[in-house]
Amino acid sequence: MSPPAIIAPSILSADFATLGKACSDTIDQGASWLHIDIMDGHFVPNMTFGAPVVTKIRPHVKRPSTAYGTGTFDCHMMIAEPKKWVKDFQKAGCDLYCFHYEAAVHSTAAENPADHSASRTSPKEMIRYVHEQKMLAGIAIKPETPVDVLWEILDNTEKEEVPEMVLVMTVNPGFGGQKFMTSELPKVKALRERYPNLNIEVDGGLSEATIDQAAEAGANVIVAGSAVFGANDPADVISKLKSAVETRR
Repeated sequence: MSPPAIIAPSILSADFATLGKACSDTIDQGASWLHIDIMDGHFVPNMTFGAPVVTKIRPHVKRPSTAYGTGTFDCHMMIAEPKKWVKDFQKAGCDLYCFHYEAAVHSTAAENPADHSASRTSPKEMIRYVHEQKMLAGIAIKPETPVDVLWEILDNTEKEEVPEMVLVMTVNPGFGGQKFMTSELPKVKALRERYPNLNIEVDGGLSEATIDQAAEAGANVIVAGSAVFGANDPADVISKLKSAVETRR
């Protein structure tokens, strides 16, 4: 049996004028986590917000009492220099720091935003560093990245270098409201077959119309933005998404 269903609405689709209330309301409506999309305009062609906004919304949502618990802030770091921002987001209230594989293999080992380093980081080093800052670690892959690049990372015997979650993007990262890419589901299926206890997240185009396909493939962490925040009854949508996953575990 795979891990429990986790519904993580993306606050990128929330009303930014009342963002704190939108976050707390969504948890009250049955969401497990909040998915927080951080974009820097370099790694992806869009910009969202940074650690100060996370700091402001954190008091509106109670911190999880256990790992993976309700209220987890799942920060999806679509940024070119992921190691530079780990400490800032930990201080802001991030619980799970999910960086991109594609960024980690090309970024520096600098540990602060103003720092420069000639040394490079790596996915394994990034995961260890996130754990050292007392956060859960996630690693994400874009549609063009083959899933087998993750085998060496997930099979690592050094547990501090193994992530708690893998995020498979089911759209090209950078903008909300895109069409779900069924072409990415074989990656989810391959991950679930190899790692039955792994938290596998899918992000992009998830709704009542596409959840069955994602759940059948083995995803248990579901990111949904406009499908939740744009719904007349968000609680009902969250319940249906969760049920679709739970019945296929």
